[in-house]
Amino acid sequence: MIELHFWPTPNGHKITMFLEEAGLDYEIHPVNISVGDQFKSDFLSFSPNNRIPAIVDRDPADGGQPLGLFESGAILLYLAEKSGKLRPSDIRGRKTVLEWLFWQVGGLGPMAGQNHHFSQYAPEKIPYAIERYVKETNRLYGVLNRRLEGRDYIAEEYSIADIACYPWIVPHERQGQKLEDFSHLKAWFDRIAARPATQKAYKIGETYRTNPTVTPQSAKILFGQTANSLQGR
Repeated sequence: MIELHFWPTPNGHKITMFLEEAGLDYEIHPVNISVGDQFKSDFLSFSPNNRIPAIVDRDPADGGQPLGLFESGAILLYLAEKSGKLRPSDIRGRKTVLEWLFWQVGGLGPMAGQNHHFSQYAPEKIPYAIERYVKETNRLYGVLNRRLEGRDYIAEEYSIADIACYPWIVPHERQGQKLEDFSHLKAWFDRIAARPATQKAYKIGETYRTNPTVTPQSAKILFGQTANSLQGR
């Protein structure tokens, strides 16, 4: 059984997508990031970066005590290795999946995240910052679009690389992007959106979504944290 500590963000959706595709048993423990659940001491004991998602594997392969993991890319790789699913077994296929998994966690996610912040949530609109991250998001869309030319998926078969990237393309309109400008990316996006596991994962996410997710009060919790923010929690 996988214990999934979750909130319906792009990184959270990655893990429900994987678990539904792989058919692993799991249970969700919601972590409402808008009210500060991510700073609770029990959560920090296995997710020290106070971010979701995180998991606890109650039945790790070594037969030892339950194993906690944080960081969505690490979780995807761990679960793929645990289940033997959604990752190639050959060295070249594995190399490709790892490249694009790290491309997402090091590039697409952070850049799109800053795009969201400055265009949607910043208390003052800073034109330079908005333009910077909208353009960089656009560049990254172009990189992925070129990779997908002549391919159904990022690697030869559907994998954790696709699962990592897809949730960060879902909010493309908020990122100032038009999928119609990226024909190969759009075909890939539609292909993944039609998968039953994807649809189920997003339906599950909707049951936890608050509207609006970011209010003036929650913005104080979500943004501007420092090292001292964890003191006394």
